[in-house]
Amino acid sequence: MSTASGRSPATAFPRLRRAALSALVLATIVILLGAWTRLVDAGLGCPDWPGCYGHLTVPSGEETIAKAQARFPEAPFDAGKGWPEMIHRYAAGTLGLVIFGIAAACIRHRRVGAPAGLASFAAGFVVLQAAFGAWTVTLSLWPQVVAAHLLGGFTTFCLMFLLFRRLQGRTGNDDLPPEPRARILALRPWLYGGLVLLVLQIALGAWTAANYAAVACTDLPTCHGSLWPEMDFAAGFNLLQSVGPNYLGGQLGNEARVAIHQSHRVGALVVLVTLGALFLAVIRKARGSALAGAAGTGLALLLVQVALGVLNILLQVPLAIAIAHNAFGAFLLLGLVNLLVRVERLRVAPSNP
Repeated sequence: MSTASGRSPATAFPRLRRAALSALVLATIVILLGAWTRLVDAGLGCPDWPGCYGHLTVPSGEETIAKAQARFPEAPFDAGKGWPEMIHRYAAGTLGLVIFGIAAACIRHRRVGAPAGLASFAAGFVVLQAAFGAWTVTLSLWPQVVAAHLLGGFTTFCLMFLLFRRLQGRTGNDDLPPEPRARILALRPWLYGGLVLLVLQIALGAWTAANYAAVACTDLPTCHGSLWPEMDFAAGFNLLQSVGPNYLGGQLGNEARVAIHQSHRVGALVVLVTLGALFLAVIRKARGSALAGAAGTGLALLLVQVALGVLNILLQVPLAIAIAHNAFGAFLLLGLVNLLVRVERLRVAPSNP
């Protein structure tokens, strides 16, 4: 891709490209901080939004804490819960400002090829994501909002990657001779199907986290010693849960949580087989190309993510592994998106004779 001035985006917009890379790194940090906040049960560490007990930072000092507690008597003050929540908010707010700045610069330079549409969409999506962040607190960790907020974080991460790639221009030798090129393009619908499966699995993971179902089963390959334990799918996947209760720790019964957990397990197996086969097919058909390298990276991320999921179950969700599982879910999604971007470029690039 070239700009209206004939230069590549990487040459025309070096500062924007660096800003987009910074936003991508910051989005990674925000995802990690979000997982940390959720896993240490600090999602309601501050009962209000965007401040914390009416302050811009976590209250300190006996008098300030006493006033904060009097203002929110239903939410006992705990600085150990407040700081993870506020650190996450500070990082997310900084990311939002960076994205707004990128969008403004892209709009200003749109006549010379800056991706104003994509950047503007990202900025608008950040506003929606901020709203979900606020609702997460004001609706007391309502699972629907918590899950949507997690998915929104992954979406923001992917948008920053796509923006960086647009500003980076064409990199790597993705072009192939006509025969392997045709075989790779024949896989394109299957790769998009794999993307849909992966997004559904991430949504299942978000629902598992939002309903505290990660430790509903602690043995493998069985659950409570059975391959098909008692499960309540109707309650586990009831999207009409009432608004009002405090959902910290979850409100579902054990059989409902087991249904969610087992669904996530089955989804993981389906994704492993499907994406594993697709990545291997691309590696075989595009051997020696940058496309094969991208598929190899995706396969490695898939295997690491499955291994982290197994360790989460066997070790009962230790903090470091649980955060890594969350992060590698985002990295796997990015790996598949990167592969699809490269496959799409095969459609418009001239093939080698």
